[in-house]
Parts: sequence; C-alpha cells; structure tokens
Amino acid sequence: MENLDAARLQMAFTLIFHIVFACIGMVMPFFMVVSHYKWLTTKDKVYLILTKSWQKGVAIFFVTGAVSGTALSFELGLLWPEFMKHAGPIIGMPFSLEGAAFFVEAIALGFYLYGWDKLPEKFHWCTGIIIGISGVASGILVVAANGWMNSPSGFDYIDGKFLNIDPVQAMLNPAWFTQALHMTLAAFTATGFAVAGVHAYQIYKKRKIELHTKAFRIALTFGAIAAILQPISGDISAKDIAERQPVKLAAMEAHYNTQERVPLYIGGIVNTDTQEVSHKIEIPGMLSFLAFGDFDAEVKGLNDFPDDEIPNVAIVHYAFQTMVGIGGLLMIAGLFYLVSIKKKKWQTVKWYWLVFVFLAPLGFVALEAGWIVTEVGRQPWIIHKIMRTKDAVTPMPGIVFSFYMYVVVYISLSIAVTWLMTRQIKVLNAQK
Repeated sequence: MENLDAARLQMAFTLIFHIVFACIGMVMPFFMVVSHYKWLTTKDKVYLILTKSWQKGVAIFFVTGAVSGTALSFELGLLWPEFMKHAGPIIGMPFSLEGAAFFVEAIALGFYLYGWDKLPEKFHWCTGIIIGISGVASGILVVAANGWMNSPSGFDYIDGKFLNIDPVQAMLNPAWFTQALHMTLAAFTATGFAVAGVHAYQIYKKRKIELHTKAFRIALTFGAIAAILQPISGDISAKDIAERQPVKLAAMEAHYNTQERVPLYIGGIVNTDTQEVSHKIEIPGMLSFLAFGDFDAEVKGLNDFPDDEIPNVAIVHYAFQTMVGIGGLLMIAGLFYLVSIKKKKWQTVKWYWLVFVFLAPLGFVALEAGWIVTEVGRQPWIIHKIMRTKDAVTPMPGIVFSFYMYVVVYISLSIAVTWLMTRQIKVLNAQK
C-alpha cells in the first residue's frame, strides 16, 4: 500500500469513528437539558432519573470525542505536512476557536456533573445549556475549516505562494454556512433517531415504559424536526455545490454529458467504462432545477472536465444516493412521529416501536455517506483547485503501520463505549 493510500485510509477511518462520537456528544446535552427543565418545572422524579442517566452518556461521549478528535489533530500534521505548512496560518483561527469552545464545554460539564445540590438550580441548568451551545459551536468551527478546503478564500495564491492572508475571511468562506447548517441538522437527526431507537427497544421489551417513553419523545422530537428541515438544507447545499464545485455535482449524479433539462437519478448502477447509469428512476429536469432553480438550465457533465480532476464517480454517486435515500426516509418517519403524537392508538402496538428501532442506526449511515460525498467528491484536491492531495502527503515511509495501529485503537475505543453505554442502560433499567 502506497503512502497516499495509507494516509487517506487512516484519515477516513478515524473520521468515520470520530464523527459519530462528536455528533452524539454535541447533541445529547440538549436532550439532557430538556429533561432537566421538565424535572425543575414538574418535579416528576422520572425526569430527574433520566437527566442523571443522560448526563453520564454526555460525559462518556465527551471523553471519547476528545480522544478521537485529538488524534485527528495530530494526523493533520503527521500525514499532511505540506498541507499544514500552508493551510495552518490560514485556517488556524477556527481551530483555535474550536479549542476555546472545547474548554468552555469542559468547564461547563464539570459544573453540571458535580453541581447537583451545590449550585442554584437555575444556574446549574444553565451550565447544561452552555455544554450544548459550546459543543455545537465546536462542530461548526471544524466544519468551517473543512469548508475552506472546499472553497478556499482569505489569501492570494501567487507563484505557488500564499500571500495577503485574512484568517477571518478564510473562516467565513463561501462554503462554511451551507456545510455547517447541513452538518448540524444531520447531527441532530442522526443522534435523535439513534437515541430514540435505543429507548424504543426498551419500550418494546416492556422495560421501564414510563421513563423510556419520556426519553423517546424528547430525543425524537429533536430528530424529527431536524429531519424535516434537512431537505431545505440539502437544496441550499446542492445549489452551492453547483456553483463552486460542478464536477462534484456531476459525480454525485453520475452525469457525464453536458446538457439542458437534466434529469435527477434515483438509484442506479454506474458503469464508468460505458459512462452510463442503469436501473435508475429519472425525474426529467429535476437536477437542473435543484442546481439552478430552472428546469431547463444547463448542467455540466463529467466529460467537460480533465480526467485527472474527476473523483471516483461510483463511490460519490452511491454515497450520495444513500444519503438522500435515508434522509428522505427519516423525513417521512419524522412526519409520521409528529402525526402519531395525536394518534396515540398507534403507540399501543408493537410495530410502532419496531419501526424506530429499525431506523435507529440509519441516521449515522446517512451522516457517514454525506462525509464520503464531501471528501471523495473533492478529490484529487486537498485544497480545491490549489493543492492536490498527493502533493500534501508526508514523504516518510511506513504510514501503513500507523493505519493498522489506528484501526486497533479506534475499534477498541468503540468496543469500550458500547460496553459502557450498554451497562448504563442496564443500570437505568434496574433503578427503582
């Protein structure tokens, strides 16, 4: 395995795990805060038990997110030194601010965990809000740095040199808002459905039904609303990508020939040799409309771009179809849940809870697929149109051994987290 392949695999592997830990750690504090608020206003002890249980989950994912995120920070320098040499001074601001947000989150978490019966109730509750806000801020700042890689700004690139650096403009690059919005909604959708699915399974098994029902409603309310809003974010992102990265848009749809009134493909098997997509459903003019707001608009095809600037079309297309397909399913499930709030009879049958048990992991599958679209779709660039990925990788040999080491570490970390969370659920069910 060559250095470039090993480095890309290592980065991809660690991101796949970290993004799950980070999103759960970012979103769960809001569930905890809502439950805590209900305890303060109703004095229903079930909410107190639920809040203290969720706070342990928040602590677990805060730690694992910190560990996996720190490893990623080291990887940027170790695997991509040429990238960091030039990009570091430009996108150092969002990373520095992310570090500050992380410390605020850590301090607030300390107050929250150890503040029971020691701090004024309202102040104690407010520290929980700070945990959630600072966690979301950390995620947005990291995504802003990634947005810069897709839409580099805040510098002049002259004769291979990065001059006249403006870190504020770099942080507020043209891609940061669309990516941050899409990612934040995805995090709430994935975490909301995942947590709701865990509690739905407990209800299905008739364990602590009152407690798990309350937990299910809190988590899924967040997840359902985010899932319903996600298509709006997706439309904004599609129009942004069509303008800035037309080759990525073409790869997402496996669209090879430039033409007007381009159909949107649903599903499909890509044949890169014949440049055809079979077994797909076509919606006439829809890609033109989604990209430019005009059913008759022209959309550039892959054949309009140099061969060495085209990403892996099959991977990008399948990942995009997976993301959109699951996103649509979760949006329907979100609407179904909101309707079921009034149709309480549905909640008395087992299939209702099994639906959400089945949906539990799908949000994170869509989340991972979305990141594959973002990262693979940008290739061969690590900084779009400025620096190629192959030119940024470390020249030092033996990266493949580092990759194998990270595989072992992250799998071990995942097993530990799974064991801790399983034990926490058992402890919760055992409480009287």
